[in-house]
Amino acid sequence: MPARTVVLSLVLGFIFPALSSGQQKAEGNAAPRIQEFPVVLQHDVVAGKTAVGTKVSAKLAIATLVGKTVVPKSALFSGEVVESVAKTATAPSRLMIRADSVQWKNDSLPIKAYLVSWYYPTVAASGQDLQYGPQQSAAATWNGEGEYPDPNSKVYRPFPDSNSDKKSSVPVTPNSMTSSRRVPIGNVDLQVLKNGALALISAHSNIKLDRITTYVLLSGDLSPVR
Repeated sequence: MPARTVVLSLVLGFIFPALSSGQQKAEGNAAPRIQEFPVVLQHDVVAGKTAVGTKVSAKLAIATLVGKTVVPKSALFSGEVVESVAKTATAPSRLMIRADSVQWKNDSLPIKAYLVSWYYPTVAASGQDLQYGPQQSAAATWNGEGEYPDPNSKVYRPFPDSNSDKKSSVPVTPNSMTSSRRVPIGNVDLQVLKNGALALISAHSNIKLDRITTYVLLSGDLSPVR
């Protein structure tokens, strides 16, 4: 019998606003019940293609306070793929990634955190939403990959063309940065199992995660929402 699960698509909308990029301090001396870590994967992961047991690592995108320890930016989370199922005609795609430890230059911590269905989009200085450089179309939906760059776009020019100034090798692209506001991955839901594990599910397409996007690892007790 499969473990009973609860879909957290809407519930996480109440959890995450209470956090601030994984840095919210505990009240008094109590540890935060739920901890968020914005991370960039070091490998592409595809449900059904990346095998269960595959080792996964991710770099922390911003220094984060865990208890009384500051985990610095670029600290490396290590874990593995726990579940990886491709979508079929009758069953959704499923993906579970669990981190077991985080290490940095002078220290390390054991940790139990799961990748959840949120990410931090890349935005232009003007606030324009970007993925891989080009502007997203209004009808685009996020599936972990984003849209491919249009080589004819005036917005996205990864390399100087033959008519550009040969003295300059700087790509002609808008200034961009990672948004400080996380958003849900389109067409991907989150399940919490009885043992507290968190799994991504999608009835729309196979779940695909890349090495460019900042995703979210979540640790802590989610029992209040079960």
